This record gives sequence, C-alpha cells and structure tokens, in this order.
Amino acid sequence: MQRGENLLLLGPSGVGKTHMASGIALARIGLDQPCRFYPATALVQELQKTRSDYALPAALQRLDRYPLLLIDDVGYVRRSILITSNQPFSAWEEIFPSSSMTVAAVGRLVHHCRIVEIKGDSHLRAQAASRALVKSQGEE
Repeated sequence: MQRGENLLLLGPSGVGKTHMASGIALARIGLDQPCRFYPATALVQELQKTRSDYALPAALQRLDRYPLLLIDDVGYVRRSILITSNQPFSAWEEIFPSSSMTVAAVGRLVHHCRIVEIKGDSHLRAQAASRALVKSQGEE
C-alpha cells in the first residue's frame, strides 16, 4: 500500500478479514511503520467524544501520525486505511445516519482503493462444527 492508498477487505463474517488485516499491519510495523488498530465503533465513539469536547482537530492530528489506520468494520478516511467489513456497500446505509453520508463515505473510500472480496465458508463456523462433531462422537 502506498501513502494515501486504501484497502478494503470485504467478505462474510468468519473468512479471515481481521486476521489478514492484522497480518498486514504487523508486517508494516516490522518495517518500522507505525499502525493503529481500531474497532470501528471505538473510533466513532472516540471521535464523537472529542467533537463534543471541542477537541476533534487535535484528535485528528494524532491519528495523522499513523501511516496506516486499520479500522475493523467500516471507515474513516485520512491517511492510508485498511478496513474490514462483513457488509456490502449496499448495506452501509444502515450504518450512517443518512444516505448522503453513506454515498460520501463510500465515494471517498473507493477513490484510491483496492477492494479485495473474500469468498468462502466461515472458518469459525467450520471449527464450531468440528468441535460439535468431536463432542458428539465422544458421547457415543
């Protein structure tokens, strides 16, 4: 990822988006490039609080120190960001308060963006099914 370039990992829950994003962030950290990981809800809450405290510009400056922001489940655009989401863009209207905000957010995100859609079965569901099978075989 180049400076200012974004990456979105899209796919259903459990296919490894967060795991893959964390691996990318760790690789960047290994190259002495600081990264910051945020669950999307935590970032939104933090920015809302700083806004209500009239400290939003300072909070945004602190975020600008990171060459890569990894936002797990939806987005905020300043430097390079890596976002994961189990919702397609068409469902993002449920996340933002208005359709115009959704269009603006998606538009900014995809302007300089690589989008990777991960398809496949959930490894979490497969592990749970495997544990259930082992348990049921042990009861026989």
